[in-house]
Amino acid sequence: MTNLKATCDAILSKACQGQARVPGVVARVTDRTGDIYSGAFGDRRIGGEPMTDDTIFALFSTTKAIAGTTALQCIEDGLLDLDAPAKDYAPAIGDLQVIDGFDATGTPILRAPKTDVTTRQLMLHTAGFGYDFFNETYNRLAQDHGQPSVVTGTRASIETPLLFDPGTRWEYGTNMDWLGQVVEGIRGKRLGDVMLERVFAPLGITDMAFTRSDDMKTRTATIHARGEDGGLSPMDGFALPDDPEVHMGGHGLYGTVTDYMKFIRMWLNDGQGPNGQVLKPETVEWAVKGALVPPQKVTMLSGVIPSLSNDAEFFPGQEKDWSYSFMVNSEDAPTGRPAGSIGWAGLANSYYWIDRKTGIGGYWATQILPFADAVSFSGYMDFETEVYNAVNA
Repeated sequence: MTNLKATCDAILSKACQGQARVPGVVARVTDRTGDIYSGAFGDRRIGGEPMTDDTIFALFSTTKAIAGTTALQCIEDGLLDLDAPAKDYAPAIGDLQVIDGFDATGTPILRAPKTDVTTRQLMLHTAGFGYDFFNETYNRLAQDHGQPSVVTGTRASIETPLLFDPGTRWEYGTNMDWLGQVVEGIRGKRLGDVMLERVFAPLGITDMAFTRSDDMKTRTATIHARGEDGGLSPMDGFALPDDPEVHMGGHGLYGTVTDYMKFIRMWLNDGQGPNGQVLKPETVEWAVKGALVPPQKVTMLSGVIPSLSNDAEFFPGQEKDWSYSFMVNSEDAPTGRPAGSIGWAGLANSYYWIDRKTGIGGYWATQILPFADAVSFSGYMDFETEVYNAVNA
């Protein structure tokens, strides 16, 4: 492990150089005890203040696992039946219909779903929800019928038609935003308050929230747009809302990589945090196992709004599964990540993995759109690969 710092520093530094660069990156690696690597290179805003370990990032979909943890706690407390109708906890989900396309006038063709959405389906992304940047039907609803983007943090942005009957296939979408509504219905509190009490406090997380403090705002990295020429433009006016109508369990948190590592360590340590138990060991063991029922399977995410996402897939050609609430690589990955590990990503090109077998995990944070940015993602893959080279050496 003696070469880990030099090797990873070189990868982060290289990613922040040249025309096709990332503005800045913070990356960390942890074992079960604590961080074994941390690095911060480049700028929070290109040409501006340097990136630092305490930089605040829009976490986007790396929020999902934290929301999922609050749902797992509801199961442990005997308050949540995964196979009961989700409308029992979040009544508005029971009003949603399935869209079967559009008629000759462009009007959506809607019908009642054949079965109720369940919380299990929400956690596995099989309930029928999508994202407009990965799904043509949702994109058409946005363009022609005013369906708001989820980044608005509004209730209207998740009260969308289902793309198919619940439980019939896997599609990545707003499922975890609805899971947050289920948790709120059970706990009688906003999701952020539930996270604060039941996840952040026992883990010692102090710099993560749906609404940033003034201090957090001063440390927030700017999201940048990658142009067709490969250059970067700061998106100074673009941010997730700080006082959202809905605490979006699918993407709404801001936080530091430092704090996210505490969450990763909890999963490496069978649910134990420094200030208390977050999940029972048996819950952790169950929640990390792939749970899709064939022919359901994790597929490539096809980018349909080029400014927001490229086509995206981890480990093309390899089987991937989904658990409660992570992607599971079913085969050993080319980076060295062993089969059965878990992880995921955030829209602005943040990526993490948790390897309970080896006892390590990592997070790579940049703030760039569109998703699956070639420079950031290849840097992350190099980073993960070098971590395993060092561990295995």
